[in-house]
Amino acid sequence: MSEPQKEDSKPGFWAVVLSTFAAAFGVQSSRARERDFKHGNIWVYITAGLIFTTLFVLAIYTLVQTVLSGQ
Repeated sequence: MSEPQKEDSKPGFWAVVLSTFAAAFGVQSSRARERDFKHGNIWVYITAGLIFTTLFVLAIYTLVQTVLSGQ
């Protein structure tokens, strides 16, 4: 396993993914939010947010189509 990230280091891939999920559901911790704003790159978070939103909409669309086709 990798070492825990230092407070002054930029967030890694999984930290960005977890921050995106947490922000989408409104449960982001203040510590993670501060880390993201201090050391994160805005374009990484924008891209992650767009990818998450696209996948979420596609999942909902697929779910609705599956339910409607069963009637």
